[in-house]
Amino acid sequence: MLDIIILAAGKGTRMKSQLPKVLHTIGGKPLLEHVISSAKPLTDSPIYSLIGHEANKVKEVISNKSQYILQEQQLGTGHAVQQALPYFRDDSIVLILYGDVPLIKTDTLKRLIACVDNKSLGLLTVKLDNPMGYGRIVRDDQQKVTAIVEQKDASQEQLVITEVNTGIMAVNSAHLKQWLPLLSNDNAQSEYYLTDIIEMAQKQGVEISTEHPEYNWEVLGVNDRRQQAELERIYQHNLAQQLLLDGVTLLDPSRFDCRGQITTGNDVVIDVNCIFKGKVTLGNNVTIGANCVIENTTIASGTTVKDNSILEDAQVGECCTIGPFARLRPGTQLSDNAKIGNFVETKKAIIGEGSKVNHLSYVGDATLGNQVNIGAGTITCNYDGVNKHQTTIEDEVFVGSNTALVAPVTLSKGSTIGAGSTINKSVEEHTLSLTRSPQKSHKNWQRPVKK
Repeated sequence: MLDIIILAAGKGTRMKSQLPKVLHTIGGKPLLEHVISSAKPLTDSPIYSLIGHEANKVKEVISNKSQYILQEQQLGTGHAVQQALPYFRDDSIVLILYGDVPLIKTDTLKRLIACVDNKSLGLLTVKLDNPMGYGRIVRDDQQKVTAIVEQKDASQEQLVITEVNTGIMAVNSAHLKQWLPLLSNDNAQSEYYLTDIIEMAQKQGVEISTEHPEYNWEVLGVNDRRQQAELERIYQHNLAQQLLLDGVTLLDPSRFDCRGQITTGNDVVIDVNCIFKGKVTLGNNVTIGANCVIENTTIASGTTVKDNSILEDAQVGECCTIGPFARLRPGTQLSDNAKIGNFVETKKAIIGEGSKVNHLSYVGDATLGNQVNIGAGTITCNYDGVNKHQTTIEDEVFVGSNTALVAPVTLSKGSTIGAGSTINKSVEEHTLSLTRSPQKSHKNWQRPVKK
């Protein structure tokens, strides 16, 4: 049996933020949620998050991902785990994690758990070139761990030790229930250190087995904005490397950001400075131009999204062309071979197969059939100041430039709208409709001159 507790009660003063530290994000996901995601594959049992500062805000984020235990006072890591003792099952292994260490890998935790039995506990350590601020791992002549000494309590001899405690450990629940009540706060911080159980274990003959992460960045914590930024770049680098291995062409992997989940087909090309949010799916042979933002969107095979375009909550068919400088707002659906040109905005618009909205137009709350052509400067006037109304444009309709379609209105199949018109009545099939004023000419017109 495995019980998992994530310590996430701290305020995070050095973040200088009203937001609890564990709710700050890496890759668009809260730090605490990253830890929960790494722990989830390890057990079918509930994962517990120990929360305190701004507990209600944290509960909102983890409500369907983790159960919570409230820590009213924050008196150190030992005190924190004491609050969770009633939730640990008899004869379970307890895995202790930290809500501000977001990049820990599941495989590393599996190896740590494998170290634990009734006569041993597992401790995750790492060697750092600069161990400043970390508790030092003290070993005896046989290289067995005897204690962990915190930075502020360490002697000069202990301060030169480069192997440090990550804080992550796995311990038999029976041992925890025996040792935690014996903790003392007689130290420089007047806190109850969880690490003091290491010395208790050593005295009782419980073996302290150590494991090490594959990469040091797995155990890096976030205490301030600089560390958050450092881990963000590590996270994005790792995602970019995985995409490259999956066959995606990233024209500059260092200028790529995914703040969610991205799924790609074969021969996908992504230019620089693109941001992917939420759940994004890119089919085979999709090309994404520079400086695009794509959020919760599926793009089918063969589509090209040109530079500086924004797609949000959209569905895009095969072999479409979008942009540059296009904006597809939520509810947009493009059928195969549709074209959305530069400076075009769509919202709740269904665009039929082969239809074109080439440039400088707004199409909102509208359904377009197949092979429709929307001229430059056309807008659907969908809002009357109170309610939104629908525009329906059937197959093979041609709308001339600078047209205003005042909804609700229907343009029937094969109809043509003359340029510069304001259409507020439905148009029959294969009909030309326009509201253009007569053109007037004045011969021998004298231009004004500057006085």
